[in-house]
Amino acid sequence: MRKGRGPGMNEVARAAGVSQKTVSRVVNGEPYVSAVVRDRVLRVIRELDYRPNNAARALIRGTYHRIGVVSLGSALSGPASVLMALEQATRRTGYSFALASTLENPGGGYAAAVESLLEQGVDGIVLSDPIDDGAPSDLTTDVPVVSLNVVGKEGVAAARAGTEYLLSLGHRTVWHIPGPQNWWSARDRLRGWREALAAAGAPEPPLPDAGDWSPAAGHTAGLRLSRTPGVTAVFAANDEMAIGALRAFSEAGLSVPGDISVVGFDDIPAAAYLAPPLTTVRQDFQALAERALGVLLARIEGRARPDGLADLPVHLSVRQSTAPPP
Repeated sequence: MRKGRGPGMNEVARAAGVSQKTVSRVVNGEPYVSAVVRDRVLRVIRELDYRPNNAARALIRGTYHRIGVVSLGSALSGPASVLMALEQATRRTGYSFALASTLENPGGGYAAAVESLLEQGVDGIVLSDPIDDGAPSDLTTDVPVVSLNVVGKEGVAAARAGTEYLLSLGHRTVWHIPGPQNWWSARDRLRGWREALAAAGAPEPPLPDAGDWSPAAGHTAGLRLSRTPGVTAVFAANDEMAIGALRAFSEAGLSVPGDISVVGFDDIPAAAYLAPPLTTVRQDFQALAERALGVLLARIEGRARPDGLADLPVHLSVRQSTAPPP
């Protein structure tokens, strides 16, 4: 490991007896540099072990070759999976990855997180877990910004698929445990549930209070639903709340799926190992990340936005928490 600050472009230029512009041309393989000068600069680069940093690349190319991502800093499975997919997809494009969390900027929310990325130097920004707090639509930047809720509406389709599956088993209607409604993803899942009920001509039951994605919120909603006559099927906005509901139904002496069927969302690793194993839907986070970056890079590089974007795959994992109504 090298200790301390490595040599900069100006040190290379001074040692080679050329300008910084000439060094940048050599580093980037540009023309208009004689073979003799190129060889001399390359020899100095090797001797000094010069590695262009992001700031140098920005001077060389006029860009930072870095993508910024704003995250809520949530440890929930869905947002964490999206973040990992974004980082992997970004690095595959050859861009570096910078992360800013709204948790690190509690007073400023999205605006402060975006500002911190701009101070670091980024060519574009992805809003990975868009919520209303901080008003992403009000952001004004001089770099392109893409929000995942704009490029990926598959949350609606996934929620619709989970609800339709329960209806296909013969349930008269499906009750919903919603997520926090300042999250765009929770609203998409609520919309998908409503669309499925409306398309089937099924009555729309009243909603319990919106949960906070936690098992505790699902448990509270599950206890309320266990005391509500006629509940035979429940779609929870995420697996953690579905897990809380499973516990509540068990405490109330109700069998899953004998008395109540339950479908979750996200297909977390633990879902297949619950008692009973949880039926759940999931989105292809890797495909979503790649789509978002494709749209963002097209804007950064001045290319046409990809058109004809196909619907991203939605997968329904059918397990033992669902059955026809009693």
